Amino acid sequence: MAFGKGKNDSVATMEEVHGHPDYAGEPVNTGHELHRALKNRHIAMISIGGVIGTGLFLGTGTALHNGGPAGLLLGYAIMGTICFAVMTCIGEMVAFLPVAGGHITLARRFVDPAFSFALGWNYWYNWVITLPTELTAAALIINFWGWDVNSGVWITICLLLVVAINLLGTRAYGEAEFWFASIKVLTIVCLIIVGIVIAAGGGPNGNASGFTYWNDPGAFNDNFNGITGSLGKFLGFWAVLIQAAFSYIGTEIVAIAAGEAENPRRNIPKAIKRVSFRIVTFYILGTFVIGLTVAYNDPTLIAAKDGTANGSPFVIAIKNAGIGVLPSIINFCVLTSAWSAASSDLYTSSRALYGLAVSGQAPKIFTRTSKNGLPYYAAAVSILFTSLAYLSLSKGAGKVFGWLQDLTAICGLITWTCICIIYLRFHAGMKAQNIDRNRLPYKSPFGVWGAYYALVWIIIVMLTNAWQVFRPGHFDLEIFITSYLPLPLFFVLFAGAKIFNRTKFIAAQDMDFVTGVRDFEESHDTTKKPRTRGQRVWNWLM
Repeated sequence: MAFGKGKNDSVATMEEVHGHPDYAGEPVNTGHELHRALKNRHIAMISIGGVIGTGLFLGTGTALHNGGPAGLLLGYAIMGTICFAVMTCIGEMVAFLPVAGGHITLARRFVDPAFSFALGWNYWYNWVITLPTELTAAALIINFWGWDVNSGVWITICLLLVVAINLLGTRAYGEAEFWFASIKVLTIVCLIIVGIVIAAGGGPNGNASGFTYWNDPGAFNDNFNGITGSLGKFLGFWAVLIQAAFSYIGTEIVAIAAGEAENPRRNIPKAIKRVSFRIVTFYILGTFVIGLTVAYNDPTLIAAKDGTANGSPFVIAIKNAGIGVLPSIINFCVLTSAWSAASSDLYTSSRALYGLAVSGQAPKIFTRTSKNGLPYYAAAVSILFTSLAYLSLSKGAGKVFGWLQDLTAICGLITWTCICIIYLRFHAGMKAQNIDRNRLPYKSPFGVWGAYYALVWIIIVMLTNAWQVFRPGHFDLEIFITSYLPLPLFFVLFAGAKIFNRTKFIAAQDMDFVTGVRDFEESHDTTKKPRTRGQRVWNWLM
Protein backbone atom coordinates (compact mmCIF):
# COMPACT_ATOMS: atom_id res chain seq x y z
CA MET A 1 0.00 0.00 0.00
CA ALA A 2 1.43 3.39 -0.97
CA PHE A 3 0.69 6.40 1.20
CA GLY A 4 2.83 9.42 0.48
CA LYS A 5 5.84 10.84 -1.23
CA GLY A 6 9.35 11.08 0.08
CA LYS A 7 12.09 13.56 -0.67
CA ASN A 8 12.51 12.38 -4.26
CA ASP A 9 8.76 12.33 -4.97
CA SER A 10 8.89 8.55 -5.17
CA VAL A 11 6.13 6.45 -3.70
CA ALA A 12 7.21 3.99 -1.03
CA THR A 13 5.36 0.80 -0.28
CA MET A 14 4.68 -0.23 3.29
CA GLU A 15 7.00 -3.19 2.80
CA GLU A 16 9.82 -0.78 1.96
CA VAL A 17 8.95 1.40 4.91
CA HIS A 18 8.95 -1.59 7.27
CA GLY A 19 12.50 -2.37 6.26
CA HIS A 20 13.77 1.12 7.03
CA PRO A 21 15.65 1.48 10.34
CA ASP A 22 13.63 4.60 11.18
CA TYR A 23 10.36 2.70 10.96
CA ALA A 24 8.23 3.70 13.94
CA GLY A 25 6.60 0.34 14.45
CA GLU A 26 8.63 -2.64 15.65
CA PRO A 27 12.16 -1.20 15.37
CA VAL A 28 15.16 -2.89 13.88
CA ASN A 29 17.06 -4.62 16.66
CA THR A 30 20.05 -2.35 17.11
CA GLY A 31 19.96 -2.37 20.91
CA HIS A 32 19.02 1.32 20.99
CA GLU A 33 15.23 1.36 21.01
CA LEU A 34 12.44 2.20 23.38
CA HIS A 35 9.80 -0.47 23.97
CA ARG A 36 6.13 -0.02 23.16
CA ALA A 37 4.98 -1.00 26.62
CA LEU A 38 2.33 1.63 27.39
CA LYS A 39 -1.20 0.28 27.12
CA ASN A 40 -4.37 2.22 26.36
CA ARG A 41 -5.15 2.84 30.04
CA HIS A 42 -1.57 4.06 30.62
CA ILE A 43 -1.76 6.55 27.75
CA ALA A 44 -5.18 7.72 28.93
CA MET A 45 -3.88 8.35 32.44
CA ILE A 46 -0.63 9.97 31.27
CA SER A 47 -2.68 12.45 29.27
CA ILE A 48 -5.08 13.09 32.16
CA GLY A 49 -2.17 13.35 34.61
CA GLY A 50 -0.80 16.15 32.47
CA VAL A 51 -4.10 18.02 32.72
CA ILE A 52 -4.64 17.72 36.49
CA GLY A 53 -1.81 18.93 38.70
CA THR A 54 -1.03 20.97 41.78
CA GLY A 55 -1.98 24.05 39.73
CA LEU A 56 -5.63 23.01 39.99
CA PHE A 57 -5.47 22.04 43.66
CA LEU A 58 -3.31 24.91 44.91
CA GLY A 59 -2.67 27.50 42.18
CA THR A 60 -6.33 28.33 41.77
CA GLY A 61 -6.22 30.02 45.18
CA THR A 62 -3.96 32.83 43.96
CA ALA A 63 -5.90 32.98 40.69
CA LEU A 64 -9.19 33.43 42.59
CA HIS A 65 -7.71 36.25 44.63
CA ASN A 66 -6.40 38.00 41.51
CA GLY A 67 -9.39 37.68 39.25
CA GLY A 68 -12.43 36.95 41.40
CA PRO A 69 -14.81 34.08 40.59
CA ALA A 70 -15.69 35.32 37.09
CA GLY A 71 -12.08 36.16 36.23
CA LEU A 72 -10.99 32.74 37.49
CA LEU A 73 -13.58 30.88 35.42
CA LEU A 74 -13.05 32.97 32.29
CA GLY A 75 -9.23 32.76 32.43
CA TYR A 76 -9.15 28.98 32.79
CA ALA A 77 -11.88 28.53 30.15
CA ILE A 78 -10.04 30.59 27.53
CA MET A 79 -6.73 28.88 28.23
CA GLY A 80 -8.56 25.54 28.11
CA THR A 81 -9.55 26.21 24.49
CA ILE A 82 -5.94 27.09 23.66
CA CYS A 83 -4.68 23.92 25.34
CA PHE A 84 -7.17 21.81 23.41
CA ALA A 85 -6.16 23.45 20.11
CA VAL A 86 -2.50 22.62 20.81
CA MET A 87 -3.37 19.06 21.74
CA THR A 88 -5.32 18.47 18.53
CA CYS A 89 -2.33 19.72 16.55
CA ILE A 90 0.17 17.43 18.25
CA GLY A 91 -2.38 14.61 18.27
CA GLU A 92 -2.76 14.61 14.50
CA MET A 93 0.99 14.44 13.98
CA VAL A 94 1.98 11.85 16.60
CA ALA A 95 -0.92 9.54 15.76
CA PHE A 96 0.41 9.52 12.19
CA LEU A 97 4.08 9.38 13.21
CA PRO A 98 4.37 7.96 16.76
CA VAL A 99 8.15 8.34 16.83
CA ALA A 100 10.54 8.53 19.78
CA GLY A 101 11.10 12.12 20.77
CA GLY A 102 7.61 13.25 19.74
CA HIS A 103 7.52 16.87 18.61
CA ILE A 104 11.32 17.16 18.90
CA THR A 105 11.76 14.55 16.16
CA LEU A 106 8.88 15.98 14.13
CA ALA A 107 10.50 19.43 14.19
CA ARG A 108 13.56 17.98 12.47
CA ARG A 109 11.44 16.36 9.79
CA PHE A 110 8.99 19.16 9.02
CA VAL A 111 10.73 22.44 9.92
CA ASP A 112 14.51 22.48 10.30
CA PRO A 113 17.11 20.40 12.21
CA ALA A 114 18.25 23.61 13.92
CA PHE A 115 14.67 24.26 15.04
CA SER A 116 14.55 20.74 16.46
CA PHE A 117 17.83 21.40 18.30
CA ALA A 118 16.53 24.58 19.96
CA LEU A 119 13.14 23.04 20.79
CA GLY A 120 14.65 19.84 22.19
CA TRP A 121 17.11 21.51 24.54
CA ASN A 122 14.49 24.04 25.64
CA TYR A 123 12.11 21.15 26.37
CA TRP A 124 14.72 19.11 28.22
CA TYR A 125 15.71 22.10 30.36
CA ASN A 126 12.05 22.78 31.16
CA TRP A 127 11.44 19.35 32.65
CA VAL A 128 14.85 18.60 34.13
CA ILE A 129 14.54 21.77 36.26
CA THR A 130 10.85 21.24 37.01
CA LEU A 131 11.74 17.81 38.44
CA PRO A 132 13.60 19.09 41.55
CA THR A 133 10.93 21.79 41.86
CA GLU A 134 8.26 19.12 42.31
CA LEU A 135 10.43 17.28 44.86
CA THR A 136 10.74 20.49 46.86
CA ALA A 137 6.98 21.04 46.59
CA ALA A 138 6.35 17.51 47.87
CA ALA A 139 8.48 18.22 50.95
CA LEU A 140 6.51 21.41 51.65
CA ILE A 141 3.21 19.57 51.26
CA ILE A 142 4.29 16.97 53.83
CA ASN A 143 4.99 19.81 56.27
CA PHE A 144 1.20 20.36 56.35
CA TRP A 145 1.05 17.74 59.10
CA GLY A 146 3.54 19.66 61.24
CA TRP A 147 6.14 16.92 61.67
CA ASP A 148 9.45 18.22 62.99
CA VAL A 149 11.62 16.66 60.30
CA ASN A 150 14.14 18.38 58.03
CA SER A 151 12.75 18.88 54.52
CA GLY A 152 15.87 17.23 53.10
CA VAL A 153 14.63 13.89 54.46
CA TRP A 154 11.31 14.20 52.62
CA ILE A 155 13.08 15.30 49.43
CA THR A 156 15.28 12.19 49.61
CA ILE A 157 12.34 9.84 50.20
CA CYS A 158 10.35 11.34 47.34
CA LEU A 159 13.42 11.24 45.09
CA LEU A 160 14.02 7.55 45.76
CA LEU A 161 10.38 6.77 44.96
CA VAL A 162 10.47 8.69 41.68
CA VAL A 163 13.81 7.19 40.59
CA ALA A 164 12.65 3.66 41.44
CA ILE A 165 9.49 4.06 39.35
CA ASN A 166 11.45 5.23 36.31
CA LEU A 167 14.33 2.78 36.58
CA LEU A 168 11.89 -0.14 36.58
CA GLY A 169 11.02 0.73 32.99
CA THR A 170 8.24 2.16 30.88
CA ARG A 171 5.57 -0.30 32.02
CA ALA A 172 6.25 0.51 35.70
CA TYR A 173 6.03 4.22 34.95
CA GLY A 174 2.74 3.67 33.13
CA GLU A 175 1.32 1.68 36.04
CA ALA A 176 2.42 4.26 38.60
CA GLU A 177 0.97 7.09 36.55
CA PHE A 178 -2.27 5.13 36.15
CA TRP A 179 -2.77 4.91 39.93
CA PHE A 180 -1.49 8.42 40.66
CA ALA A 181 -3.82 9.90 38.05
CA SER A 182 -6.70 7.76 39.32
CA ILE A 183 -6.26 9.35 42.75
CA LYS A 184 -6.27 12.79 41.11
CA VAL A 185 -9.47 12.04 39.23
CA LEU A 186 -11.29 10.68 42.27
CA THR A 187 -10.07 13.60 44.39
CA ILE A 188 -11.17 16.36 42.06
CA VAL A 189 -14.53 14.67 41.37
CA CYS A 190 -15.15 14.35 45.12
CA LEU A 191 -14.08 17.97 45.71
CA ILE A 192 -16.45 19.22 43.04
CA ILE A 193 -19.32 17.25 44.59
CA VAL A 194 -18.44 18.46 48.10
CA GLY A 195 -18.20 22.04 46.79
CA ILE A 196 -21.67 21.83 45.23
CA VAL A 197 -23.08 20.44 48.49
CA ILE A 198 -21.43 23.27 50.47
CA ALA A 199 -22.74 25.92 48.06
CA ALA A 200 -26.23 24.44 48.43
CA GLY A 201 -26.05 24.64 52.23
CA GLY A 202 -25.31 21.00 52.93
CA GLY A 203 -22.28 21.69 55.13
CA PRO A 204 -22.31 21.41 58.94
CA ASN A 205 -22.73 25.18 59.29
CA GLY A 206 -25.77 25.14 56.99
CA ASN A 207 -24.59 28.22 55.07
CA ALA A 208 -25.85 28.15 51.45
CA SER A 209 -23.43 30.48 49.67
CA GLY A 210 -24.87 29.97 46.17
CA PHE A 211 -23.81 32.94 44.02
CA THR A 212 -23.34 35.18 47.07
CA TYR A 213 -19.63 35.74 46.43
CA TRP A 214 -20.32 36.77 42.82
CA ASN A 215 -22.27 39.73 44.25
CA ASP A 216 -20.29 40.41 47.42
CA PRO A 217 -17.36 41.06 47.15
CA GLY A 218 -18.07 40.73 43.39
CA ALA A 219 -17.49 38.70 40.23
CA PHE A 220 -14.14 40.41 39.54
CA ASN A 221 -11.48 41.76 41.87
CA ASP A 222 -11.49 45.49 41.09
CA ASN A 223 -8.23 46.19 42.94
CA PHE A 224 -5.24 44.49 41.38
CA ASN A 225 -1.97 45.58 43.00
CA GLY A 226 -3.35 49.04 43.66
CA ILE A 227 -4.92 49.46 40.21
CA THR A 228 -8.67 49.90 40.61
CA GLY A 229 -11.72 50.17 38.43
CA SER A 230 -12.23 48.47 35.06
CA LEU A 231 -8.50 48.37 34.37
CA GLY A 232 -7.90 46.62 37.69
CA LYS A 233 -10.56 44.03 36.84
CA PHE A 234 -9.02 43.38 33.43
CA LEU A 235 -5.49 43.07 34.80
CA GLY A 236 -6.71 40.68 37.50
CA PHE A 237 -8.34 38.53 34.82
CA TRP A 238 -5.17 38.70 32.71
CA ALA A 239 -3.09 37.51 35.68
CA VAL A 240 -5.44 34.49 35.91
CA LEU A 241 -5.03 33.81 32.19
CA ILE A 242 -1.24 33.77 32.51
CA GLN A 243 -1.36 31.53 35.58
CA ALA A 244 -3.80 29.20 33.81
CA ALA A 245 -1.35 28.89 30.93
CA PHE A 246 1.33 27.59 33.28
CA SER A 247 -1.19 25.25 34.93
CA TYR A 248 -2.01 23.58 31.61
CA ILE A 249 1.63 23.11 30.57
CA GLY A 250 2.47 19.41 30.49
CA THR A 251 -0.53 18.12 28.56
CA GLU A 252 1.78 17.58 25.56
CA ILE A 253 3.65 14.82 27.43
CA VAL A 254 1.41 12.33 25.64
CA ALA A 255 3.37 13.15 22.45
CA ILE A 256 6.59 11.97 24.09
CA ALA A 257 4.82 8.84 25.37
CA ALA A 258 3.56 8.03 21.86
CA GLY A 259 6.94 6.53 21.00
CA GLU A 260 6.41 3.88 23.69
CA ALA A 261 2.67 3.30 23.25
CA GLU A 262 1.13 0.03 22.18
CA ASN A 263 -1.06 0.53 19.13
CA PRO A 264 -0.57 4.34 19.06
CA ARG A 265 -2.79 4.69 16.00
CA ARG A 266 -5.75 3.72 18.15
CA ASN A 267 -4.73 4.87 21.62
CA ILE A 268 -3.34 8.35 20.93
CA PRO A 269 -6.50 9.61 19.13
CA LYS A 270 -8.61 8.30 22.01
CA ALA A 271 -6.52 10.23 24.53
CA ILE A 272 -6.58 13.44 22.48
CA LYS A 273 -10.32 13.35 21.82
CA ARG A 274 -11.05 13.13 25.54
CA VAL A 275 -8.85 16.09 26.51
CA SER A 276 -11.68 18.56 25.90
CA PHE A 277 -14.05 16.66 28.22
CA ARG A 278 -11.40 16.52 30.93
CA ILE A 279 -10.76 20.25 30.68
CA VAL A 280 -14.48 21.00 30.98
CA THR A 281 -15.05 18.47 33.74
CA PHE A 282 -12.08 19.23 35.94
CA TYR A 283 -10.93 22.80 35.29
CA ILE A 284 -14.08 24.59 34.16
CA LEU A 285 -16.43 22.89 36.62
CA GLY A 286 -13.74 22.95 39.33
CA THR A 287 -13.07 26.69 39.04
CA PHE A 288 -16.80 27.38 38.88
CA VAL A 289 -17.37 25.53 42.17
CA ILE A 290 -14.43 27.35 43.78
CA GLY A 291 -16.05 30.68 42.90
CA LEU A 292 -19.24 29.57 44.61
CA THR A 293 -17.64 28.50 47.88
CA VAL A 294 -14.78 30.96 48.59
CA ALA A 295 -14.68 34.75 48.40
CA TYR A 296 -11.68 36.23 46.59
CA ASN A 297 -10.96 38.41 49.64
CA ASP A 298 -11.12 35.54 52.15
CA PRO A 299 -8.39 36.27 54.76
CA THR A 300 -7.22 32.65 54.79
CA LEU A 301 -6.88 32.66 51.00
CA ILE A 302 -4.74 35.78 51.10
CA ALA A 303 -2.57 34.63 54.03
CA ALA A 304 -1.90 31.03 52.92
CA LYS A 305 1.52 31.02 51.26
CA ASP A 306 3.19 27.92 52.72
CA GLY A 307 2.74 25.74 49.62
CA THR A 308 0.60 23.15 51.43
CA ALA A 309 -3.10 22.31 51.18
CA ASN A 310 -3.75 25.30 53.47
CA GLY A 311 -3.66 27.47 50.35
CA SER A 312 -6.12 25.31 48.40
CA PRO A 313 -9.48 27.04 47.92
CA PHE A 314 -11.12 23.62 48.23
CA VAL A 315 -9.61 23.18 51.71
CA ILE A 316 -10.58 26.72 52.71
CA ALA A 317 -14.17 26.09 51.62
CA ILE A 318 -14.28 22.82 53.55
CA LYS A 319 -12.87 24.43 56.71
CA ASN A 320 -15.25 27.38 56.42
CA ALA A 321 -18.14 24.91 56.14
CA GLY A 322 -17.08 23.27 59.40
CA ILE A 323 -15.85 19.96 57.96
CA GLY A 324 -12.74 18.89 59.89
CA VAL A 325 -11.53 15.59 58.48
CA LEU A 326 -11.10 16.27 54.76
CA PRO A 327 -8.13 18.72 54.63
CA SER A 328 -5.57 16.04 55.57
CA ILE A 329 -7.03 13.68 52.98
CA ILE A 330 -6.83 16.39 50.34
CA ASN A 331 -3.25 17.17 51.34
CA PHE A 332 -2.34 13.51 50.80
CA CYS A 333 -3.95 13.61 47.35
CA VAL A 334 -2.03 16.80 46.52
CA LEU A 335 1.13 15.01 47.67
CA THR A 336 0.47 12.13 45.25
CA SER A 337 -0.06 14.76 42.56
CA ALA A 338 3.43 16.14 43.26
CA TRP A 339 4.87 12.60 43.18
CA SER A 340 3.11 11.98 39.88
CA ALA A 341 4.42 15.24 38.43
CA ALA A 342 7.99 14.45 39.53
CA SER A 343 7.79 10.97 38.03
CA SER A 344 6.49 12.41 34.75
CA ASP A 345 9.20 15.08 34.78
CA LEU A 346 11.94 12.44 35.01
CA TYR A 347 10.29 10.33 32.33
CA THR A 348 9.82 13.29 29.98
CA SER A 349 13.29 14.80 30.48
CA SER A 350 15.01 11.45 29.87
CA ARG A 351 12.92 10.79 26.72
CA ALA A 352 13.55 14.33 25.49
CA LEU A 353 17.28 13.76 25.80
CA TYR A 354 16.89 10.38 24.09
CA GLY A 355 14.92 12.05 21.28
CA LEU A 356 17.63 14.67 20.85
CA ALA A 357 20.25 11.92 20.57
CA VAL A 358 18.16 9.95 18.06
CA SER A 359 17.84 13.11 15.96
CA GLY A 360 21.58 13.72 16.09
CA GLN A 361 21.21 16.76 18.36
CA ALA A 362 22.89 15.19 21.41
CA PRO A 363 25.68 12.62 21.94
CA LYS A 364 24.71 9.18 20.63
CA ILE A 365 25.48 7.61 24.00
CA PHE A 366 22.06 8.84 25.14
CA THR A 367 20.38 6.50 22.65
CA ARG A 368 21.53 3.42 24.55
CA THR A 369 18.71 1.53 26.24
CA SER A 370 18.44 -1.39 28.64
CA LYS A 371 16.63 -4.67 27.92
CA ASN A 372 13.39 -3.20 29.28
CA GLY A 373 13.66 -0.14 27.01
CA LEU A 374 15.02 2.35 29.56
CA PRO A 375 17.38 4.99 28.08
CA TYR A 376 19.63 4.66 31.11
CA TYR A 377 22.28 7.24 30.25
CA ALA A 378 19.62 9.84 29.47
CA ALA A 379 17.81 8.96 32.71
CA ALA A 380 21.05 9.11 34.73
CA VAL A 381 21.84 12.64 33.55
CA SER A 382 18.30 13.79 34.37
CA ILE A 383 18.53 12.15 37.81
CA LEU A 384 21.72 14.10 38.54
CA PHE A 385 19.77 17.34 38.27
CA THR A 386 17.45 16.27 41.08
CA SER A 387 20.23 17.30 43.47
CA LEU A 388 19.17 20.90 42.76
CA ALA A 389 16.20 20.26 45.05
CA TYR A 390 18.54 20.39 48.05
CA LEU A 391 19.45 23.99 47.13
CA SER A 392 16.06 25.00 48.49
CA LEU A 393 17.28 24.10 51.99
CA SER A 394 19.77 26.98 51.94
CA LYS A 395 18.60 30.57 51.82
CA GLY A 396 21.24 31.81 49.36
CA ALA A 397 21.24 28.72 47.19
CA GLY A 398 17.47 28.62 47.36
CA LYS A 399 17.30 32.02 45.68
CA VAL A 400 19.41 30.74 42.78
CA PHE A 401 17.19 27.69 42.53
CA GLY A 402 14.18 30.02 42.49
CA TRP A 403 15.65 31.76 39.45
CA LEU A 404 16.02 28.43 37.67
CA GLN A 405 12.42 27.58 38.52
CA ASP A 406 11.11 30.88 37.21
CA LEU A 407 12.94 30.38 33.92
CA THR A 408 11.03 27.15 33.25
CA ALA A 409 7.61 28.84 33.24
CA ILE A 410 8.09 30.46 29.86
CA CYS A 411 9.84 27.38 28.42
CA GLY A 412 6.55 25.47 28.36
CA LEU A 413 4.88 28.21 26.31
CA ILE A 414 7.83 28.20 23.91
CA THR A 415 7.22 24.47 23.41
CA TRP A 416 3.54 25.09 22.64
CA THR A 417 4.53 27.79 20.15
CA CYS A 418 6.88 25.38 18.41
CA ILE A 419 4.20 22.67 18.27
CA CYS A 420 1.87 25.07 16.44
CA ILE A 421 4.63 25.99 13.98
CA ILE A 422 5.47 22.32 13.36
CA TYR A 423 1.81 21.59 12.69
CA LEU A 424 1.50 24.45 10.21
CA ARG A 425 4.50 23.11 8.31
CA PHE A 426 3.15 19.54 8.56
CA HIS A 427 -0.16 20.71 7.13
CA ALA A 428 1.58 22.66 4.35
CA GLY A 429 3.61 19.58 3.42
CA MET A 430 0.55 17.35 3.19
CA LYS A 431 -1.19 19.91 1.01
CA ALA A 432 1.84 20.34 -1.26
CA GLN A 433 2.14 16.57 -1.74
CA ASN A 434 -1.61 16.05 -2.22
CA ILE A 435 -1.96 13.77 0.80
CA ASP A 436 -5.54 13.28 1.95
CA ARG A 437 -5.82 14.19 5.64
CA ASN A 438 -9.03 12.19 5.84
CA ARG A 439 -6.87 9.06 5.71
CA LEU A 440 -5.00 9.99 8.85
CA PRO A 441 -5.71 8.02 12.05
CA TYR A 442 -6.67 11.31 13.71
CA LYS A 443 -7.44 14.67 12.13
CA SER A 444 -7.57 17.93 14.05
CA PRO A 445 -11.13 19.28 13.85
CA PHE A 446 -9.77 22.84 13.59
CA GLY A 447 -6.92 22.35 11.11
CA VAL A 448 -4.59 25.30 10.57
CA TRP A 449 -7.09 27.73 12.10
CA GLY A 450 -6.78 26.00 15.45
CA ALA A 451 -2.99 26.27 15.21
CA TYR A 452 -3.15 29.97 14.33
CA TYR A 453 -5.64 30.62 17.13
CA ALA A 454 -3.39 28.96 19.71
CA LEU A 455 -0.22 30.52 18.28
CA VAL A 456 -1.51 34.09 18.51
CA TRP A 457 -2.77 33.64 22.07
CA ILE A 458 0.41 31.93 23.26
CA ILE A 459 2.64 34.65 21.83
CA ILE A 460 0.53 37.34 23.52
CA VAL A 461 0.71 35.52 26.86
CA MET A 462 4.48 35.01 26.53
CA LEU A 463 5.12 38.67 25.81
CA THR A 464 2.87 39.90 28.63
CA ASN A 465 3.61 37.28 31.30
CA ALA A 466 5.55 39.87 33.36
CA TRP A 467 3.85 43.05 32.22
CA GLN A 468 4.11 44.53 35.73
CA VAL A 469 7.84 45.25 35.27
CA PHE A 470 7.03 47.73 32.50
CA ARG A 471 4.95 49.93 34.77
CA PRO A 472 6.74 53.22 35.61
CA GLY A 473 8.65 52.79 38.85
CA HIS A 474 8.04 49.03 39.02
CA PHE A 475 10.87 47.66 36.88
CA ASP A 476 12.51 44.62 38.49
CA LEU A 477 15.58 43.27 36.68
CA GLU A 478 15.33 39.84 38.35
CA ILE A 479 11.69 39.33 37.29
CA PHE A 480 12.42 40.65 33.80
CA ILE A 481 15.31 38.23 33.26
CA THR A 482 13.58 35.15 34.65
CA SER A 483 10.40 35.94 32.68
CA TYR A 484 11.94 36.67 29.30
CA LEU A 485 15.49 35.23 29.11
CA PRO A 486 14.37 31.87 27.61
CA LEU A 487 13.00 33.69 24.55
CA PRO A 488 16.32 35.11 23.28
CA LEU A 489 18.11 31.94 24.41
CA PHE A 490 15.86 29.90 22.13
CA PHE A 491 16.79 32.06 19.15
CA VAL A 492 20.47 31.88 20.09
CA LEU A 493 20.27 28.06 20.14
CA PHE A 494 18.43 28.05 16.84
CA ALA A 495 20.78 30.49 15.11
CA GLY A 496 23.88 28.76 16.51
CA ALA A 497 22.77 25.33 15.34
CA LYS A 498 21.77 26.69 11.94
CA ILE A 499 25.09 28.44 11.37
CA PHE A 500 27.28 25.64 12.78
CA ASN A 501 25.50 22.79 10.96
CA ARG A 502 24.45 24.83 7.91
CA THR A 503 20.93 23.46 8.04
CA LYS A 504 18.12 24.43 5.70
CA PHE A 505 14.40 24.82 6.18
CA ILE A 506 12.53 21.82 4.85
CA ALA A 507 10.46 22.79 1.81
CA ALA A 508 6.86 21.53 1.84
CA GLN A 509 7.36 19.46 -1.30
CA ASP A 510 10.50 17.84 0.15
CA MET A 511 9.02 16.73 3.48
CA ASP A 512 9.28 13.01 4.17
CA PHE A 513 5.87 11.51 4.91
CA VAL A 514 6.98 7.94 4.24
CA THR A 515 9.85 7.01 6.51
CA GLY A 516 8.55 5.55 9.74
CA VAL A 517 4.90 5.45 8.69
CA ARG A 518 3.11 2.45 10.12
CA ASP A 519 0.50 0.48 8.22
CA PHE A 520 -3.02 1.76 8.89
CA GLU A 521 -4.27 -1.81 8.93
CA GLU A 522 -2.88 -2.23 12.44
CA SER A 523 -4.22 -5.37 14.02
CA HIS A 524 -6.48 -4.80 16.98
CA ASP A 525 -9.80 -6.01 18.23
CA THR A 526 -12.48 -3.83 16.68
CA THR A 527 -15.42 -5.64 18.20
CA LYS A 528 -17.49 -3.64 20.61
CA LYS A 529 -17.91 -5.25 23.98
CA PRO A 530 -20.89 -4.53 26.23
CA ARG A 531 -20.10 -2.08 28.99
CA THR A 532 -21.91 -1.29 32.20
CA ARG A 533 -23.11 2.22 32.97
CA GLY A 534 -20.26 2.62 35.48
CA GLN A 535 -17.72 1.62 32.84
CA ARG A 536 -19.16 4.14 30.37
CA VAL A 537 -18.89 6.95 32.94
CA TRP A 538 -15.33 5.93 33.86
CA ASN A 539 -14.29 5.75 30.18
CA TRP A 540 -15.80 9.19 29.57
CA LEU A 541 -13.74 10.64 32.41
CA MET A 542 -10.60 8.80 31.32
